Amino acid sequence: MMNYKDAGLSDKEYAAILKMLGREPNELETALIGVMWSEHCSYKSTKPLLASFPQTGKAVAQGPGENAGVVDCGGGWGLAFKVESHNHPSAVAPYQGAATGVGGIVRDILAMGAKPAASMDGLFLGPPDAGKSAALAAGIIEGIAGYGNAVGVPTVGGKTFYDPCFEDNPLVNAFSSGFVRLDSIVSSKTAAPGDLAVLLGSKTGRDGIAGASFASRELNEDSAASRPQIQIGDPFEEKLLIDCCLELQHKGLIASMQDMGAAGILSSSSEIAHKSGAGMEIFCEKIPLREQMEPWEIFLSESQERMLLIVNPDKYEAVKAMAEHFTLECAIVGNVTAGDRYRVFKNGSLLADLPLSVLGDAPVIPWPAAEPKNLAQRRTLPSGLKTADAESDLLALLASPEGRERRHIWTQYDCQVQLRTAEWPGAPVSAVFAPESDNLVVFSMEGKPWKCWADPFTGAAETMALSLRNLHVSGAEPMGMTNCLNFPSPENPENFHDLTECVRGLSEVCRDMECPVVSGNVSLYNETPRGGIYPTPVVVTAGLVRGSERYIRAGAAKEGDAVYLVGPAEGSLGASRWQILRSASSRSKPQGATTPYNAENERRFASRALETSRKGTADSARAIAGGGLGAALAKETIACGTGMELQAPDGSLTAALFGEGGPRAVYFVPAEREEAFNAIWAGYPAVRLGRVGGRALTMKGVFSLSLNQLTAAFHGGTE
Repeated sequence: MMNYKDAGLSDKEYAAILKMLGREPNELETALIGVMWSEHCSYKSTKPLLASFPQTGKAVAQGPGENAGVVDCGGGWGLAFKVESHNHPSAVAPYQGAATGVGGIVRDILAMGAKPAASMDGLFLGPPDAGKSAALAAGIIEGIAGYGNAVGVPTVGGKTFYDPCFEDNPLVNAFSSGFVRLDSIVSSKTAAPGDLAVLLGSKTGRDGIAGASFASRELNEDSAASRPQIQIGDPFEEKLLIDCCLELQHKGLIASMQDMGAAGILSSSSEIAHKSGAGMEIFCEKIPLREQMEPWEIFLSESQERMLLIVNPDKYEAVKAMAEHFTLECAIVGNVTAGDRYRVFKNGSLLADLPLSVLGDAPVIPWPAAEPKNLAQRRTLPSGLKTADAESDLLALLASPEGRERRHIWTQYDCQVQLRTAEWPGAPVSAVFAPESDNLVVFSMEGKPWKCWADPFTGAAETMALSLRNLHVSGAEPMGMTNCLNFPSPENPENFHDLTECVRGLSEVCRDMECPVVSGNVSLYNETPRGGIYPTPVVVTAGLVRGSERYIRAGAAKEGDAVYLVGPAEGSLGASRWQILRSASSRSKPQGATTPYNAENERRFASRALETSRKGTADSARAIAGGGLGAALAKETIACGTGMELQAPDGSLTAALFGEGGPRAVYFVPAEREEAFNAIWAGYPAVRLGRVGGRALTMKGVFSLSLNQLTAAFHGGTE
């Protein structure tokens, strides 16, 4: 017999339910409320924080509140995009957890009426030389490849990060995007009384039952016990589902559409009704099942490859015929009604009768926040940070798990299916062609756990600012951002402080830089008995390059190009790759706040970077990120296959070469365009370091590394 605590409800929440209903809920009603009030479905810990994000902007066609955000990318086309987490499932069953994460985010894009066009993945893993981490990583990568390749959506880039804090609790943040005509965006708010609720796709089974509740608590020691809560994906069924739904939309046969993700048919049907100001009736006996199931199992199942359609009765036969053409299950499972009731029936018997406001409006939890006792220590940069051998340090950075190439990951992915891909994985940004134009849509995914641990506000601000810098340097004007907030338990006041400060950092940069937040996800309780993860907000910004000839590609420097460093000569060594590399222990925690955020400097950098693109004054460029200037120069040398002859920047050699943070970039400028380049960057720090040429990366008096040495370090390790 299920009680309210089995459903994940607290004493205080159950008391609130009794007050709302004026009675005790029955067992099924308790289960329904429990899953809809789970952290994963309700965002009850973060709603007030998320409200601080700017949500409107000149390119925004659809902001938060739908399955994904949509921005206007020109020519009547919109870009739908979103990132979501599948962390707990991937820790327990890495292949299926990651695979179904891809499937779920693709369906979120489909639910907007968009054809999925490009995916990315954010992977935060334990040390690659640890047996458990290696096994988890292999399964996760195979799951992403196995599903994404088969479903026909290219994986065009991503982010991979390694630290011991993710050893038992890896993060898998799945991003997807797609294109939709702006006049054909599907909304979840357009159901009307008399419409039919139609289930399209796979039959419902016991896989994934209560997955939303599972994702809303800490992982325990016995992860095997959680395997029944992991969904099982079928990408070939999903491909049929995508094609069928797009055809139904094109023919005007559906009024609304919703992915059956967390909480399955319950969340999809109740959310559509609640957002539309209507009621809903669902009939258990009409739901196609793979096996005998109890009503609570049916409603909490997260079986994959299913969509809920809202259909006018006059159009149902055409919908059913289309489903048969694609060999998909199709069944009327309920009705949209007038009023505010969510009712569940089985063979004429009423099993549950709840106000939709109860299901859809979980009370916010005002968790207390307390500044961590060790925050001052975390923010303090260790003394005596100075390179003893810059040449050895640079090679070590390139060969480290954080610095080396990711070819062994992305070569498992189909990066070019659909033939829109304009940039290969491994570049600072990802890019695809927009429909019916020569414009490029550019994506930048960033996550900085070390910096967010050392100082949550500054670290999150740097995460967001760097993502924007990557776009600006490539020539892309930002259209919007989506994010996934990955944190440990909010019930710990120090954790909630870190979460609050990270959101404040992201929000401030987004407001200052006019980059609205159009969608997102929150993943809490990322911890095990061994401890929690670092604060890890992951952001993906989307930008538009108006004409592919304006796109500045990294790795395209040419013999004879002048090498310019724009921005301050020095970066911060706080929580940097170099600092961790030089630590005495591989499990040392990062220390030192990164470069303070300065909105005016970011705007000055952004405007000049975009003008550099518009006027075509550079052959190649890259924002300075992990590993600092030294890593940026080395990666450019490897990518373009030509050496460089340089002078060291002024200031501290260690901070100049290996410091991170702040609006800094390296540009590679043809001699005939140097005057125009310098005119653009007048009033902002810009120093000529030297020229491209030779067969070695040489910085006079500091190091000289051959192309072979650099390439061997960058390509030599395996994870």
